[in-house]
Amino acid sequence: MNDLILAIDQGTTSTRAIAFDAGLRPVAVSQIELRQHFPRSGWVEHDAAEIWRAVVKTCREVIDRVGGVTRFAGIGLTNQRETAVIWEAATGKPLHRAIVWQDRRTAEAVARLKAAGHEEEVQSATGLILDPYFSASKYAWLLDAVPDGRARAEAGEVKLGTIDAWLIWNLTGGRVHATDATNAARTSLMDLKTQAWRDDLCALFGVPRQALPEIVGCAEAVAETEPSLFGRALPIAGSAGDQQAALVGHGALNPGDAKITYGTGAFLVANVGPEPVASTSRLLATLGYRIGQDSAYALEGSIFSAGSTIQWLRDELGLIGASRESEALAESLPDCGGVYLVPGFTGLGAPWWRAEARAAILGLSRGSTPAHIVRAGLESLAYQTRDLLDALAADGSPRPTRLRVDGGVTANAFAMQTVADMCEVEVERPAFQEMTALGAARLAAYGLGREGAFEPLQGDTPAVWTPRMDAKARDAALAGWRRAVQAAILAAGDEPGDAA
Repeated sequence: MNDLILAIDQGTTSTRAIAFDAGLRPVAVSQIELRQHFPRSGWVEHDAAEIWRAVVKTCREVIDRVGGVTRFAGIGLTNQRETAVIWEAATGKPLHRAIVWQDRRTAEAVARLKAAGHEEEVQSATGLILDPYFSASKYAWLLDAVPDGRARAEAGEVKLGTIDAWLIWNLTGGRVHATDATNAARTSLMDLKTQAWRDDLCALFGVPRQALPEIVGCAEAVAETEPSLFGRALPIAGSAGDQQAALVGHGALNPGDAKITYGTGAFLVANVGPEPVASTSRLLATLGYRIGQDSAYALEGSIFSAGSTIQWLRDELGLIGASRESEALAESLPDCGGVYLVPGFTGLGAPWWRAEARAAILGLSRGSTPAHIVRAGLESLAYQTRDLLDALAADGSPRPTRLRVDGGVTANAFAMQTVADMCEVEVERPAFQEMTALGAARLAAYGLGREGAFEPLQGDTPAVWTPRMDAKARDAALAGWRRAVQAAILAAGDEPGDAA
């Protein structure tokens, strides 16, 4: 019986394949870590060919574990967003390493566009500010880096796409060049209202439109896989960027629902309903999902360093031997001792949007210990979340009374309690954590015509953290954080200013 759905979850640090049964419960999983490349300060790259090999291997392992490909009805896909890939149409060979969403190499090019007064037109059309985070400037850089890249792209010999498009191209043996609307919404090239590429934006960034994929919905059978890959053709029936997939996975399908995923970075996505809402607080207006003729829009705040901050404390500073040790170390102290860690390793995201900012540790004294620095790193997640919720409220959206969370960092109870305390909100973590993969499976189930694709999971009992911090202590901690952020921005040679 072909009752299973194969979810491909291609993330920043790993590639996973998960088989979901008819009740959308996981029955098998395979995962491969992804190597990170840092050729220069602020540059982050991935090997797109390595990503593709990992997708094939993990999918085949999961298929074998459940008894063969005949058990599967289709595929759902979710991916790290904004990461840009360039490849040769004839061979499918990547022509350069992929530029990862965290990468800041195009900061100067984007600053020139901003100085020329283009940010208002870009934000009005796309909902996005001008920042190296988004794909368009990465595409332009890649076209210039590849010999004759731009001319070849204009001739149809070179293709551009985010990771979803790269995988769809390979899954279909090069027959289909497509991207779902949520990924397209993160390029700075798609009109948010019409959900179509804009020629004027392509011209502004210097990206030939003919090199871009076709924009499709999130829950429709857009293509079938090459039969030789897995033993028979499978329809690719669902696709969404990882944060939008997590929104669907959480079932946050009503206006006012919000979730935040704490992974390598952290991403707050708040459902605002069927029409886009412009932000005046430097949040991003974006697409939540498109299912059939119906679209849900969202406001999003992006934190560039979340789990990667804990990895840095472990791998570069050596303050902890394993990420899980950070919880006990933080709890060994009564407070942070006035120490703040501003994790601007690849710049600061919303609502600050300071591309050139770098990480800083402030407030150190002779009494400061490694435990203080670790605690400061964990607390920075809560402070940054509070900044996002404050910006959401300033945009007129209701502050959520319950914040749905997922991602590896949510296993840290200290971090989640601190989020509840600093944000004055109930934090809810579902027992099943793979929200991005679940969202892809839900979308694929709907695309395959299954009823109940968006119903709550049966038997999932969430963990809940409620605020318990004294208001005076919270306000003092938040004031210290904001001073630390301003100091980090000033140290980077920028004017401190406000969150704008």
